[in-house]
Amino acid sequence: MAEQALSLSYGQAFVAPERRRHRSSMSVLVTEGEMLQSKGVSALISDSIWRNAIAKQAGDLSVRGFLADYYSTPAHWDVKTSATRVLRALNSWSYSQSSYIEGGSYVSSMSLMVLRGRDAHLFHMGDTLVFRLRGAEFEQLTRDHVTDLGGYRYPSRALGLDGNLDIDYAQLPLKQGDLFLFTTRAVRGTLMPSDFVQLIRADVSNLDAACERLAEAAQARAGERGYGAEQFCFQLVRIDRLPELDSATVDVHLGSLPVPSELAVGERLDGLEVLDVLSRNAQSRVYRVRDERSRSEMLLRAPSPELSSRNAYLEHFLLQQWVAERVSSPFVAKLVELPRPRRHLYYLMVDVRGESLSDWLRRHPQASLAQRLDIARQLAKAVQALHRRDVLHQQIHPDTVLIDPHGQVVLSDFSACFRRDGESGKARELAREVGLGVHSAPEYALGDEVGRRSDQYALASTVYWLLTGDVPYDRSPGELRSHTGLEQMTYRSARSRNPAVSAALDDALRRALDPQRALRFRRLSEFLVALRDPRQRGGDERVATGTPAGLWQGIAGLLLLLLVLSWLLK
Repeated sequence: MAEQALSLSYGQAFVAPERRRHRSSMSVLVTEGEMLQSKGVSALISDSIWRNAIAKQAGDLSVRGFLADYYSTPAHWDVKTSATRVLRALNSWSYSQSSYIEGGSYVSSMSLMVLRGRDAHLFHMGDTLVFRLRGAEFEQLTRDHVTDLGGYRYPSRALGLDGNLDIDYAQLPLKQGDLFLFTTRAVRGTLMPSDFVQLIRADVSNLDAACERLAEAAQARAGERGYGAEQFCFQLVRIDRLPELDSATVDVHLGSLPVPSELAVGERLDGLEVLDVLSRNAQSRVYRVRDERSRSEMLLRAPSPELSSRNAYLEHFLLQQWVAERVSSPFVAKLVELPRPRRHLYYLMVDVRGESLSDWLRRHPQASLAQRLDIARQLAKAVQALHRRDVLHQQIHPDTVLIDPHGQVVLSDFSACFRRDGESGKARELAREVGLGVHSAPEYALGDEVGRRSDQYALASTVYWLLTGDVPYDRSPGELRSHTGLEQMTYRSARSRNPAVSAALDDALRRALDPQRALRFRRLSEFLVALRDPRQRGGDERVATGTPAGLWQGIAGLLLLLLVLSWLLK
């Protein structure tokens, strides 16, 4: 029997005088499958002040911006964490951009509700309104935040109004048949609670028609009272069906799915046949599997069975899946989605069928500098793609880098990945738990703050090894016990080990590998420029000028001849 999921209906209506700029925006986004289970359904309404040159853009931005970013947050984040972080980021951007606009701003009131499982999560800023109609009870769920200035009432605590955002939050249990009404402050002074109930109950089977009735009645009442120039915005959401409260039902949160037991070749899991066991370690298992329906082969990564009770690790495991889902790069492994729900905790990735960088170099000891630099650039772009999503890799070394049969780099090991906006201490401890090595930045061993420049060090150390077959320091950074050891770390020139390395590239490696994190490149893109093939950069300074040295010598000789002739003809 198919599992019962949350089901709802909604309707909308909007009316505005032609001479008034639209300033409101509303939306309902209904998701399906795992997204419905992990993130739920979103219903939003926003409203900007009418004395705003970009009122419509402000309202639209708040709605579209939230929907775009909320559904991109990690699956293991709960609703409150995901929505709050997205709203704070959206608020910071809106507040900073408003200073560049004359006569307008990205300030808007906003109310949004995320419906997930059997609960509603309500987030409110400003003076938009949300009501709940349950049976005969009609209740306002939001509070009006307004300020009187010069005879006008303006929203306070609104999105984009201040650098710090104060959000009203409430979690409400749902009942089948609940009706939620979203509207704007313009309705104040028009309809009474009894009007709302009567107009909605007139025909609850057609929510669009109910919203139209509300809009027409509000507009007529406003005209009677002499302020008919307002715009009215109504949105109704009805809960038609709730998920069953059955312990046998798969929990909606991915983190509560059971960890798979140890699998062997030939065994099956969720319609996937195990073809090979590729890795077993203290943290995870990696299997090559085949989908029994599509016959396609892929990699399955699952937590180690003995760690099934360690919630902190399981939370990090879900972050690994988020990285594979959200990071878009040809140099980062792709996630594979099954067209059916999962019953266990794991994720699937494209089977690269490649070899590690260590194995590749052993098979190609005579690889040219150009080939090695091409691999280095691909690896740097993979790390860049992670950093754009604010993810630290923390385990960049030759054994975590794959080279596919076409010579393309694929980064597929996310065992130590960590969100950069998380605590630096937790990121460092995770890297230590997975294991430090000769390519790890010194700050991991010394307990200092870690960040993007820590990945830059590991990348540069891997590139150094790729170009020279050696490591840049006699002493492994992972063996450091105090900060005095940093002063004893002396860089060994890459040119002394491989004369084909240019002086400019050697200097770039030296800087990216500086034991002091603050002295490395500020941006990874600066190091990437140094990895360009010298032939693409124009080689040495003579070629970079674009003029052959022989031409200059010819011109100088001609000038000298003309000077001698001028003396002889005097």
